[in-house]
Amino acid sequence: MDAEYGTLDRWWRAANYLSVGQIYLMGNPLLREPLLPEHVKPRLLGHWGTTPGLNFVYAHLNRAIMARRQPMIYVTGPGHGGPGVVASSYLEGTYSEIYPEIGLDEPGLRRLFTQFSFPGGIPSHAAPETPGSIHEGGELGYALSHAYGAAFDNPDLVVAAVVGDGEAETGPLATSWHSTKFVDPRRDGAVLPILHLNGYKIANPTVLARIAEDELVALLRGYGHAPYVVAGSDPAQMHADFAGTLDRCLDEIADIQGEARSAGDPVPRRPWPMIVLRSPKGWTDPKEVDGLQVEGSWRSHQVPFANARSDDGHRRVVEDWMRSYEPESLFDERGAPAADIAALHPEGELRMSASPHANGGLLLKPLRMPDFREYAVEVDAPGTGAVEATRVMGGFLRDVMAQNMHNFRLFAPDENSSNRLQDVMEVTDRTWNAEILDSDDHLAPDGRIMEILSEHTCQGWLEGYLLTGRHGFFSCYEAFIHLVDSMFNQHAKWLESTRRIEWRRPVASLNYLLTSHVWRQDHNGFSHQDPGFIDHVVNKKADVVRVYLPPDANTLLSVADHCLRSKHYVNVIVAGKQPALQYLSMGDAIVHCTKGLGIWEWASNDDGPDGPDVVMACAGDVPTMETLAAVSLLREHLPDLRIRVVNVVDLMRLQPASEHPHGLSDADFDALFTADRPVIFAYHGYPWLIHRLTYKRTNHHNIHVRGYKEEGATTTPFDMTVLNNLDRFDLAIDVIDRVPRLGATSGVAREEFKNALIRHRQYIRTHGEDLPEIQDWQWQPASGPAVRTEDPERTTPEA
Repeated sequence: MDAEYGTLDRWWRAANYLSVGQIYLMGNPLLREPLLPEHVKPRLLGHWGTTPGLNFVYAHLNRAIMARRQPMIYVTGPGHGGPGVVASSYLEGTYSEIYPEIGLDEPGLRRLFTQFSFPGGIPSHAAPETPGSIHEGGELGYALSHAYGAAFDNPDLVVAAVVGDGEAETGPLATSWHSTKFVDPRRDGAVLPILHLNGYKIANPTVLARIAEDELVALLRGYGHAPYVVAGSDPAQMHADFAGTLDRCLDEIADIQGEARSAGDPVPRRPWPMIVLRSPKGWTDPKEVDGLQVEGSWRSHQVPFANARSDDGHRRVVEDWMRSYEPESLFDERGAPAADIAALHPEGELRMSASPHANGGLLLKPLRMPDFREYAVEVDAPGTGAVEATRVMGGFLRDVMAQNMHNFRLFAPDENSSNRLQDVMEVTDRTWNAEILDSDDHLAPDGRIMEILSEHTCQGWLEGYLLTGRHGFFSCYEAFIHLVDSMFNQHAKWLESTRRIEWRRPVASLNYLLTSHVWRQDHNGFSHQDPGFIDHVVNKKADVVRVYLPPDANTLLSVADHCLRSKHYVNVIVAGKQPALQYLSMGDAIVHCTKGLGIWEWASNDDGPDGPDVVMACAGDVPTMETLAAVSLLREHLPDLRIRVVNVVDLMRLQPASEHPHGLSDADFDALFTADRPVIFAYHGYPWLIHRLTYKRTNHHNIHVRGYKEEGATTTPFDMTVLNNLDRFDLAIDVIDRVPRLGATSGVAREEFKNALIRHRQYIRTHGEDLPEIQDWQWQPASGPAVRTEDPERTTPEA
């Protein structure tokens, strides 16, 4: 074996030895005595099968980085190969720099082994605790989208992304191969995918490992890659083949970028190189145990044989396996890596485990922000006008983009313009590096609006972009954001974990705008009606999640400005894109959003010494309108009824201060919602979430929530509220039924509201649209009757 490859092989064997030790041992880390039961962990956890391949690639990437001074980071799709990534960062010295108690000596090795997948230790995958990681072990299917997100606007960076062949069977991964059509080689970095085919998942073969090579190569070429295959099991041959292939790929990347950057103008898209690495599952572990194949089979996927503590035979197999790496030649007398192994890594921040790109908060720069107040909507009177709130925000985002053309992008699954954010295209285009026709609208290789009809890919791109120190904004139809539920889970857990890791620096918040929401999906019907993402988000730790329901354009601007400036949160904003009433001037909106909720005095009439008879609370744009319409009805028909209107923008204010940093104290909550009066709460989403957030409050038994209850259809906008008893008439009836003193005096009003619901249903079934007084309603509490009383037959057109 060539001397250079010989050193690579020693580094690889050392990494493999450390990886096996992490899975099995808690004592005797250098096998300087016979392996005894007490040296073996009582519970064996971890994944070995993919790990030797990950270690092999890491060693070769280090060689290339040292030779080329090429900044790189390492994304490991087979994230449960965590012992290898930990071992590699330990051999580079980074691990001991961050965790001094795990030194480069025998006691340090003992701690390194013991902590792995052990109570009080570290997880078994590439977790936030792992230096150099931006990709959690549970994020199956997102390796490539994370890698491309990291490469966008990072012109000097190469992201090596190992894709496991099990991971390659997932939908998110299959779509993310198309990211080649969104890379601009003039201003972006590059992704080097390495498809690692070792043949098996937990118990089954993998699809891509069992198809003919020409079929596999054709598939990858179709995705826009030039694939190079390295296959085998003999270390000497594999080192030589992989080294030559890696150099060829990096040369091609440099050539593609050099051509594009010297030309200035866009050049024809060229296929990006990638590597297909075929190696045995569990490469270098025992060939056979108990008469059953291990290396090259599914049995090596996790812990190849799990009885090493209690079974003397299995323990001897582990000892022989570990001694086969020749640890006495890999580590010196102190237990530190041998000199040639310790030297086989780049210096400083060129180490993949020490790259600032993998600790994005180190690189994060605040956005340069325009003054959101300059985009204010004039509000002549509360509850008037017809403004598309997200279109107003689109003008604000346009200017955010214009001032941050190197570190801010918008992400949307083909919905940026549908969501009324098209003003951003005044300063940038949609990113596109495939064929462009004259009839296309705003497509360009250097566009900064990332649109692909895959919520998974948009989310993955954005996460990779944020985790490497940039800013972004994701708009999506409310019902379909559920497609990224598991991706949100992992990112939120990452944020929560890194809050406890001092060396991890805060990154920009992940900002969602959910629009085309449940109350305005009447035309698309039941399948498009689901506000449940909020519930999913609120399940996560309070110190990382925020939910905002701005009722109009000015409050949306204030909330959006706050979210874009924030760090290390997931912010969910729910706002409508259809023309809607406006309530607050910009000055009032800022005050209201700063408080998060508050009494709307202009809509209330409870300023006497007795306080309100009822509190009408609302959260969300349509619930706010229906609440105000109900208030107008009640004040028209029951003028002595004392009503307090409370609007909620920051949903987390409803929780106690002990439960969420934004939570209200009990005293403040009772001051707003009272301690003993009925509260009729009109809420945007599923009503039980409000009960969950307020169940500890003094007056919880008096809080009656109306929201979406899975009653949807293809119908009219107002009928959506009627189907779910969130409409103004049902809210008004609810008040009548909840305020004891009204009694029989409210009978006429109650009947009138019931009749109005009948008239509504007859009208929409005849005309196909809502009643004119519903469509045209605005806040006019002192005006004439708000409910029509004529016979519904008179509104029916002639046959």
